[in-house]
Amino acid sequence: MKKLRQTLGRQFMIGLTALSLVPIASPLGRTPGPDPKMDAARQIERRTAATPIIRYTAHSRGNLRLALANNGTFGTEGQTRPDPFTGEPIPSLEYPRGSNIVLLWVGAFWIGAVVDGDTLVSCGTEDFYQTNELWPDPPELGGDFTYGSIDRNSKFYDEDVTAYSEEDIIINYYDTITNSGLSGYDEIDGRGHRPLGVKVTQRSMAWSYDYTDDFILFDYKVENIGRDRLRDVYMGIWVDGDAFHISRNNPVGWTDDIVGFYRFHPAPEGCGFIDTVSIAYHGDNDGDPIPEDSPNEWDYRSARGVVGTRVVRTPAEELDLSFNWWIINYGDASRDFGPRRQGTAEDPFFEFEDGRLGTPSGDLAKYYVLSHREFDYDLIETAVDKTLEGWRPPPENAEEIAYGYDMRYLLSFGPFDIEPGQVLPVTFALVGGENVHVYPTDFARLFKPDDPGPYYNSLDFDGLATNARWASWVYDNPGVDTDGDGYRGEFRICGEGTGDGKADSVTVDTNWHKGDGVPDFRGAGPPQAPTVRIVPSTGKLTIRWNGFYTENDKDIFTNRKDFEGYRVYAGLDERASSFTMLSSFDIENFKRFTYSQSGENGIWIQDEIPLTIAQLREYYGDPDFDPLLYNRANPLRWEGTYSYFETQDFNQSSLTRADGIRKVYPEATNPGTDTSLWTESDVLYDHGEPLPRFYEYEYVYDNVLPTVPYYVSVTAFDHGSPRSGLTALETKPESNYIRELPQIPSDTVEARNLDVFVYPNPYRTDAGYAERGFENRDGSQAPDRARLIHFSNLPRVCTIHIYSIDGDLIRTIPHDYPEGGPGSMHDTWDLITRNTQAVVTGMYYWVVESERRVQTGKLVILK
Repeated sequence: MKKLRQTLGRQFMIGLTALSLVPIASPLGRTPGPDPKMDAARQIERRTAATPIIRYTAHSRGNLRLALANNGTFGTEGQTRPDPFTGEPIPSLEYPRGSNIVLLWVGAFWIGAVVDGDTLVSCGTEDFYQTNELWPDPPELGGDFTYGSIDRNSKFYDEDVTAYSEEDIIINYYDTITNSGLSGYDEIDGRGHRPLGVKVTQRSMAWSYDYTDDFILFDYKVENIGRDRLRDVYMGIWVDGDAFHISRNNPVGWTDDIVGFYRFHPAPEGCGFIDTVSIAYHGDNDGDPIPEDSPNEWDYRSARGVVGTRVVRTPAEELDLSFNWWIINYGDASRDFGPRRQGTAEDPFFEFEDGRLGTPSGDLAKYYVLSHREFDYDLIETAVDKTLEGWRPPPENAEEIAYGYDMRYLLSFGPFDIEPGQVLPVTFALVGGENVHVYPTDFARLFKPDDPGPYYNSLDFDGLATNARWASWVYDNPGVDTDGDGYRGEFRICGEGTGDGKADSVTVDTNWHKGDGVPDFRGAGPPQAPTVRIVPSTGKLTIRWNGFYTENDKDIFTNRKDFEGYRVYAGLDERASSFTMLSSFDIENFKRFTYSQSGENGIWIQDEIPLTIAQLREYYGDPDFDPLLYNRANPLRWEGTYSYFETQDFNQSSLTRADGIRKVYPEATNPGTDTSLWTESDVLYDHGEPLPRFYEYEYVYDNVLPTVPYYVSVTAFDHGSPRSGLTALETKPESNYIRELPQIPSDTVEARNLDVFVYPNPYRTDAGYAERGFENRDGSQAPDRARLIHFSNLPRVCTIHIYSIDGDLIRTIPHDYPEGGPGSMHDTWDLITRNTQAVVTGMYYWVVESERRVQTGKLVILK
């Protein structure tokens, strides 16, 4: 131990760093309860009683819904945290979106270095949930989130914030607080937190495009704000992963997880190419099939996916990457375990001071794991004896661990130095992969602790690998010379013949698989979704939108407008599977395929954007030219070239049908994009800003139930990019929906002085409201917490009171909507009292108070 410390410069106390204060005198202690996961809320609340304050927000744009804190952590530690925009609970990490499958307890940023001979580590949190060494500024000094978006319709959009994605979230935090009430006390080191003196600017980015919605990029700028040089710096992402449906949020759901590292995957282009994936992942051991005693099928609670972390940028090209995992035993340190290599003369075995074998406690042990350049075997291999490969023997409970456990892992890299004032960049991707578990019987049939290979081979990592690839490509676009120095990255050439003996066609593709090393943080996307508003009336929703920004949006790579059309969707909840297309409009245009000859062989290729009927008729000099007369079996021969045509999308280009998408002002002319030339007759103000009437559209959703809320969305899509191989891209309906009821709007209610009405009344618990889809549609709530009584014809601002028959106040519901806000005429009561108890059978009074009048009524609940 002494030799190791002296060799690495790891003495405990050789002087204070420039930003350290006084040694901490009163330790908090590290005596955890039966399960510190259950104690996490108390730990956090104790710290947030002082400034600075831990705040939470969420990524919800893509398929990963992730909670973020402003202290270098992500995930909620199992606690309920409200979304600052909606007030709804934030999932720790839900994947896929809308599934109620949780794949994370908490994750955190770690950084360690040698400072003036002392070894120091700062982390957002760790296994005991008692060390929080990264903190933002107090709120009054700007210690809160900054939001940005490239989508003008996003709640995150701010024209003063430079954004790279549809959902940018930015925060600064520091490791300079030494107050033990905030940072904790380290019993192993016998001291409070000693800072490195770093400031971290974290920007996380999420997209909703089909190929980008399964990852979130985290970009860090790590600045040395101290006076000392930080030597041998290592950074890492620590993850306490879980995998369970929210109905199984208990130790049974936490303690059957697996973790591993996936290195390589066959490239989808074929030709024997192999992609380097290098991603640490975790998930459930068997995907949670049902029934538990004899699993043979999947259901909505099955956690079949995994989530992983991949480093996509480090401060230097040649750095050491390490992957370590462990399981923690809070009650018995001797049963703590993590894979460890046997000691050698050159690399002696390092004993953790608290006797644990896996969980690193104290700065020395944490730095050792960060920096040891070790790649652990996967958790399912724990019972396989690997002593001949240099590993320590399996533990006594190796088989128990191999079947799945409550685990943690650390993905780390280094070393490098950071000079005072220097800023170094780091980027990693949090990546999801759906349906890794393929068949529900695989684990029961194939898994054997001493021979896990057959089960491992049954797992399908194709989705995870594809998403990890796209994460690296969005970070650094392949084939794009970002800095203009002439270097576009690395490519591979793939040639493939088809036929029986003699190739009758040959395809030769140049596949760019690496960028130029300069970050891009961008990906080809559809045109931005239009600005939408809904005009409700009884049994009808008139959906209005303006497409000025949408139709003039330019592709980020070609710098050309690529708008193709709109689609209108509606659903009964916000899940993607709930939305149904109501109508579609797209430009009348056609894909042209041309025969390319190469020797005796040739192929049909499309390498140009779709052409309109007018362009084709002009090109071929025929005012009656019909491209659909020519197909692959009957191509057009023109000036020595063979071509055939296909429609791009539906070619549903009419804007005059009463039952379809139509222009609101068909007589309006296009005023152009120069706003200084617009006149008052050119514009309307229905969307909060002047926008041209020429781009105003509507669709009438008629004959719908007035008592049901509808989730309505208008998407935009492009025509794809034939040269880059991208198919047509569309914005997602679940990303910009508006929830509205087809009822009389609140401004009309107030103008006509209409009476409030309540439904269903009486409310019957045996009426099957949930089974008929009126309540708890996703099944995420307990039945007695999912019940709803509706109040309609409400004024925009009012207060609803519920009283018992004896006059006792049961519940108060404030109702305050912005002018013109959707849903302002409606509210609900969940049949829960102000004391959070379910109400009993009986008659109740309701009172609605507004500025104009007080209304009263009765309602009956029958259980």
